[in-house]
Amino acid sequence: MNIRYHVELNQLEREQLNALLSGGRHSARRLKRAQILLAANEGVSDEVIAATLNVSGSTIYRTKRRLVEANLEGALSEEPRPGVARKLSAKEEALLVATACSTPPPGRARWTLELLADEMIKLTDHAQISCETVRRRLGENHLKPWRKDMWCIPKVDGEYVARMEDVLDLYAEAPDPQRPVVCFDESPVQLIGEVRDPISAKPMQPLRYDCEYRRNGTVNLFVFLDAHQPWRRVKVTDRRTNKDFAECMRELVDIDYADAKTIRVVMDNLSTHSPGALYDAFPAAEARRVLKRLEFHHTPKHASWLNMVE
Repeated sequence: MNIRYHVELNQLEREQLNALLSGGRHSARRLKRAQILLAANEGVSDEVIAATLNVSGSTIYRTKRRLVEANLEGALSEEPRPGVARKLSAKEEALLVATACSTPPPGRARWTLELLADEMIKLTDHAQISCETVRRRLGENHLKPWRKDMWCIPKVDGEYVARMEDVLDLYAEAPDPQRPVVCFDESPVQLIGEVRDPISAKPMQPLRYDCEYRRNGTVNLFVFLDAHQPWRRVKVTDRRTNKDFAECMRELVDIDYADAKTIRVVMDNLSTHSPGALYDAFPAAEARRVLKRLEFHHTPKHASWLNMVE
């Protein structure tokens, strides 16, 4: 049985639709749906609406149905469209990125889409992967294997994949206040000073400064980022020694996540990123107390880009 949906708009809904049509930047489809609803509310037949607005009967039917079954916003918005599920999972995409950044096969100057598709078939359970799938996933990650300025990783071996999946599994977990995932990294920053005072901006003239600068030394930035919560912290130090790293870990345990049972820290493979650094900096009892609350997870070598804080 054919169902006919009747449009009955209240005063507020009519005002919203008229305001939508009166100005502002909106998609053509959204404006067309607003016109359909206003016309239907006035009792205009579907045949007249279709001829006047140059839309199909199915468009009118869907718009009216979504208003009745959902609400005004549902009628104006795009309905989810069916589509083919993504061929590669998040882990498989990370593996594709790692492969594209690795050394190409012997006898090949670079990776091609065909070579990458064949390699992914070997590394995954897929029986077939198209070059278009590879191209789109590389494009989303801003990778172009034919360029010469991209970094490379020596080899995607078992250890690389194991560490990669370990880190990705942490990111995929649901947030747990008792077991937070914190990404940690450090970066040296050069302190720059002006040799001459800049000239202030004036009407029709931007701020001007001299091309010379004075180097005022460097500092180190320790950066903490919660992988599942909108929290981050930056600590400035003169150096990044074992003692500095150990102090960061103690602050993470005692101050930042004092109520957490276990803090899982994602970091790269810098020599100071080890439990031994805490024993070098603190008495054994204190180092053990802090480490009991920490769980270190290292990114693969030459793949620190898997650390969110980067």
